[in-house]
Amino acid sequence: MADAPSVGIVLVSHSGPVAEAVAALATGLAGGGATAPVAAAGGTGDGGLGTSAELIAAAAARVDRGAGVAILADLGSAVLTVKALIAEGYELPAATRLVDAPFVEGAVAAVVTASAGADLAAVEAAATEAYTYRKV
Repeated sequence: MADAPSVGIVLVSHSGPVAEAVAALATGLAGGGATAPVAAAGGTGDGGLGTSAELIAAAAARVDRGAGVAILADLGSAVLTVKALIAEGYELPAATRLVDAPFVEGAVAAVVTASAGADLAAVEAAATEAYTYRKV
């Protein structure tokens, strides 16, 4: 159901190309069919390295479908920017949550889970669980 509320995902990176690539990877691995709305918010407004509160807020607005927005960030200052936006209530959807998860694995888990129709708490739990994924 395209009209059903779904959790949106925002991927915040210091690099626009990194955010875009992780978004493409996560949506690609979510399988065919409809996927949860995903937006990349990478770099600064002029294309440089860094983070932009305006780009993050715009991305959150684009993916908001009424079931909340999960934001994953790559590094410390991106996390701080998102925390400031949430604390200030800066133009973010009401149910926006910063998710403490590894950026790539967490993004894949969040998008797959949201695409299956899960609620915000389940999306956050799946992304956070990615910390336990072992590679060896």
